[in-house]
Amino acid sequence: MKYKLGKLATLLSVYCACTALPASAAKTTYIPDGYHIKTIQTPKDVRFHVTGMDSNVKGELFIATRFGDVWRYKNDEWLKIAEGLHEPTGLMCDSDGSLVVAQKPELTRLIDDNQDGVIDRFVGMANDWTFHDNYHEFNFGPVKDKQGNYYGTLNLGHGVPDALKLGAMDSAGGYRGWAYQVNNKGEFIPYATGLRSPAGIGISPKNEVFFTDNQGDWVETSKLHLLKKDAFYGHPVGLRDHPDWTTKRILKEQKNFELFEKMREYPVVWIPHAEVANSPGNPEWNITKGKFGPFENQIFIGDQTQSNIFRVILDEVNGVYQGAVINFINGFQSGNIRTEFDVNGGLWVGQTARGWYSVGGKPFGLQKVEWDGTHPFEIADVSMVSSGFKITFTEALTMQSAKNLEIKVKEWGYQYSNRYGSPKQDEKSLAVDNVVVAKDRKSLIFKSKLTERKVVMITLNGLKDGKGRSPSVPVIYYTVNQVK
Repeated sequence: MKYKLGKLATLLSVYCACTALPASAAKTTYIPDGYHIKTIQTPKDVRFHVTGMDSNVKGELFIATRFGDVWRYKNDEWLKIAEGLHEPTGLMCDSDGSLVVAQKPELTRLIDDNQDGVIDRFVGMANDWTFHDNYHEFNFGPVKDKQGNYYGTLNLGHGVPDALKLGAMDSAGGYRGWAYQVNNKGEFIPYATGLRSPAGIGISPKNEVFFTDNQGDWVETSKLHLLKKDAFYGHPVGLRDHPDWTTKRILKEQKNFELFEKMREYPVVWIPHAEVANSPGNPEWNITKGKFGPFENQIFIGDQTQSNIFRVILDEVNGVYQGAVINFINGFQSGNIRTEFDVNGGLWVGQTARGWYSVGGKPFGLQKVEWDGTHPFEIADVSMVSSGFKITFTEALTMQSAKNLEIKVKEWGYQYSNRYGSPKQDEKSLAVDNVVVAKDRKSLIFKSKLTERKVVMITLNGLKDGKGRSPSVPVIYYTVNQVK
């Protein structure tokens, strides 16, 4: 049965599809050598807002659109295989050949019984949260760990009647602002709270679940977190469903930022607002074994507002994750909310503007990033060493480039509060000392006085390789959680 939109939902859908967007497509101003963006033709006369996307071991691509359809892309042909879902914002190809879709009121398994390519059965897996029919109450996910447990994240509401509100977002209860697990026995488990708009969830090759959250109230700038059982991630309204808290207690403590600050988990990386992203999607690991170039094991994330993709390089210091954020490619046609590496090493980029602004000029679409084998000259790796950093490049610097290298370093923090985002706090330049270029000229080490709980911006000017190329992006944003 097709899901029928009510009058208000229909008006919202028309608004979201037709809201004024930039008149011309965004321009690509940074992209590594050897990479290009390919635009995929989506089904004709379909509002193809990609909000869920995954591929299987056969290389088939499956997409859920925010209007409730599920499509298969195979041999350059589209087939609609399901319809009637309630604004799904996540899709996963499961190991048994079924699909698992996160729609607003439910986590649902889609099964093709007769193997004709079209879904025959919709099986509910979990619906233990409360959906208040609010446009902002998204259900993101799922991902599945090696033990057979599924994970998803539940967005807070916006404008829900009689909800607890301590800023822009609110909760009327029912695990809004929570991450959840559906374990391998089929049981729903409230897993962690304090989330705001956790639009992307992913799982690493090490079987660790990560999620992104968008800047807003109680979220200084967008961020990437490691998901931990029973953790608190900073937004207090979700605590109303925690057994140790009540709405009355939350209201009493709402201005006690120091208490919530001590309780919360610190991000793996901060994602600087506008400089990198405003509304990041799912973290996707490049484990293509070199099919996507020299960025193996790095995380690729799209941004809905900036219409770009950026990289995250994880660094573990004193047993704690932190790391670098580096812009990768911009100039996509719409808002990048879903990324997926296929078995051939292509990076698919699912897109929607959904009525919110995106730098790309189109309201929806699907594109793909491909690598032609040309070796680029880019920053390959960033890691902390004692009182400084080691930066490695994909190609050797020239001797003259090494002599002329200029390194600029700045640091800043953010202020945690119920305000919508935070400006940079205590921004200042740091001195750079003891710069050493490796004998192979593929890496350099320098020292600087580093402080925990800061973002460090490193700008590298004057770099050239033997072909006269400079990195397309010479700026690194490194989150310092621990100092060696």
